[in-house]
Amino acid sequence: MRHRKTPFIFGFLVVPVVLYIFLVIWPYAQTFGYSLTDWPGAAPPRKFVGLDNYVALFKDSAFLSALQHNLLLLIVLPLVTILLALFFAFMLNVGGKSGTGGVQGVRGSAFYKVVFFFPQVLSVAILSMLFQGMYRTDKGGLLNGIVIALGLTDEQHPWDWTTNPTFGLWCVMAVLIWSSVGFYLVLFSAAMQSIPKDIYEAAMLDGAKRGTTFFKITLPLLWESIQTAWVYLAIVAMDAFALVSTMTPGSYYGGGPDHHSEIMATLLMRNFITFGKAGYACAMGVVIFFITLVLSVVSLRVSRRDKIEF
Repeated sequence: MRHRKTPFIFGFLVVPVVLYIFLVIWPYAQTFGYSLTDWPGAAPPRKFVGLDNYVALFKDSAFLSALQHNLLLLIVLPLVTILLALFFAFMLNVGGKSGTGGVQGVRGSAFYKVVFFFPQVLSVAILSMLFQGMYRTDKGGLLNGIVIALGLTDEQHPWDWTTNPTFGLWCVMAVLIWSSVGFYLVLFSAAMQSIPKDIYEAAMLDGAKRGTTFFKITLPLLWESIQTAWVYLAIVAMDAFALVSTMTPGSYYGGGPDHHSEIMATLLMRNFITFGKAGYACAMGVVIFFITLVLSVVSLRVSRRDKIEF
């Protein structure tokens, strides 16, 4: 029986493994190889330069600035998104008044779930156009209309948003958070609905408040979902290419003004496509790969806890 089982499993695995090696592993291996050359992109590499691209990378002030921006995204984006999604999921599932039907969400929770999830179905192009209209730097922009109506400034001096060196990256981060909260709200809601309501009711009969049930029941029982969400959002934070390249100023792939909203992905594309420094760009890609890999492994190890059965 065992002799029949092995060829059967091998037959199913061989094609996916070969495709994975060819389509995933091999391009990564090529990127590692090209990062050690002066490859211009449009022609074969001319010579082997060893680690020169990596040495130049860590002397490049634009790259170091982009790395800092990605690390800022890495801290703020998962933290704020998960906290907001957890809060809304809690309110929509167990945040309502306890009645004869037991613990339940706030009134109209099903409608709110649809509303919160709606940004997730919008493409990045639509998101970019939508928020470019909101962040317009004249009095026609939605946000400038609000601050002018509130008397915080006048029509002759509207506020800069994405073109401001201080606020540009934060404006993009706000869009990323706004578009992501709905998805993780649904994810946490699905996990929360698997928690027996009896646990909440028993805790509330013992005098536990809403805050206590959140920290003592909801949070520990959702830990695996939160862990998964953190890893996914960390990967998004290491990318964010589409929104930064379309919403921030800059001749090629945004990142302006003067690299104040630059991230590693936009700098990589500019070096690869515009400047023809493909070998240098491959070195950036290798650094991004290892940062993402290390952060994912560390976050999974640090946040690992014993599974709670219920």
